[in-house]
Amino acid sequence: MTLSLIMSMSLFALAASLSPGPVNLVSLSSARYGLRTGLMFITGATLGFIFLFLVIGWGLNYLLDKLQWITEVLQWAGITFLLYLSYQLFVDNGELNSDSNKSSPTFITGVIMQWLNPKAWLASLSGIATYIPNAELFEVFTFASVYLPICWLSLSMWVWIGIVLGQYFQSPAKIRFMNKALAVLLAGSCFLL
Repeated sequence: MTLSLIMSMSLFALAASLSPGPVNLVSLSSARYGLRTGLMFITGATLGFIFLFLVIGWGLNYLLDKLQWITEVLQWAGITFLLYLSYQLFVDNGELNSDSNKSSPTFITGVIMQWLNPKAWLASLSGIATYIPNAELFEVFTFASVYLPICWLSLSMWVWIGIVLGQYFQSPAKIRFMNKALAVLLAGSCFLL
């Protein structure tokens, strides 16, 4: 594996990780619950994505090629889950009290969200098909190793942006407005995917 291929993989990982999508929007809104909660969510999302990437790279792409209906079922399950998250964000009351932390995104939410996220599936499948079409064990592991820190740092940027925006959204009315806007964007991302 050449250095130029690894650099190209890195740029792909950066573009795929930074571009807006469902996990990025939830990362942005998770900052409302504090840095620790945001970092726990993105750690789960990153590890969930890397596990998905490894599974796809090590054989699931063969299965998906043979049983194409699985892709459609997973896509609709993912869209349903993301629309549920959009609804939860849309109806949130915007209060910043301790009871609201019980609905904050968790590590497990991050893991599950990536497995139901059509963008994660598309990024994995297209990245593997483009950069390592033979998907040998070492190549898949190398690409995942490149992807891991880039994905985590990219999602961290979304949490940081959420924290900065949170300084301007201190009232429940402003938080409700931001939540509704993010919910609409999250739901809209389902239709784009």
